[in-house]
Amino acid sequence: MAQHGKLTRRAPDRDADQRLRVIADIIGPLAQSVGLHCEIVLHDYRIPDRSVVAVAGKVTERRVGSAMSEIGLSILAEGSAARHRLNYLTKAPNGRVINSSTIVLRDGNQRVFGALCINLDVTELRRASEILNVLVGDAPPQPTTFTHDIRDVIDVALRDEVGGRSPDSLSRSDRLEITRALDARGIFNVKRAMGQVAAALGVSRATAYSFLQLVRSDKANGPTIGASAAIFRRGRGRAADGSQ
Repeated sequence: MAQHGKLTRRAPDRDADQRLRVIADIIGPLAQSVGLHCEIVLHDYRIPDRSVVAVAGKVTERRVGSAMSEIGLSILAEGSAARHRLNYLTKAPNGRVINSSTIVLRDGNQRVFGALCINLDVTELRRASEILNVLVGDAPPQPTTFTHDIRDVIDVALRDEVGGRSPDSLSRSDRLEITRALDARGIFNVKRAMGQVAAALGVSRATAYSFLQLVRSDKANGPTIGASAAIFRRGRGRAADGSQ
């Protein structure tokens, strides 16, 4: 039986809410028709830190109120250009290999508001991959973070981009480059992310925000990260000597 969360919100979102309600009503029978190795998860990306609003099945042990994964953040980062992700392999924390598909949901104005995720546990099929290679593929599964807490997803992204370096060892250009990579992964769509990012970079939240502004200015206007770093240094120098 599918778990459902509360879907009703303010009037401008009624179209998206209605679509979520319709889909939530059918994911239970859909998952049951495939079997015990299937899980269907319905996400509302308007609330990324608790995006799961309905779930049927127990492949990843998600529940209503769980956070989105890195895939969801990357879809948010793509904005209106977001595309479906079909038949990719992931690995759950318990080691189970999952064949996943993420179907992007749009409202009547073509705005992305959520996703329907289908997860199939193919662990046993992978063990028989010499025989069933054509069916399940032979690409190595990529780890992903299925969690109830969005902070876990942010921590994984930080570990990937910081690469084990201590905050004291990071130069300003390193921090800008890490900020750029995190922004591309959609991390800053989560309001609470900035505190975790600032701590990992060894800077204040205000400085971390300034890095993000520089990175996004680069993206909009075209200068390189190095040029932004130089502009940032000059600006701090002027502030220090009182010049305007």
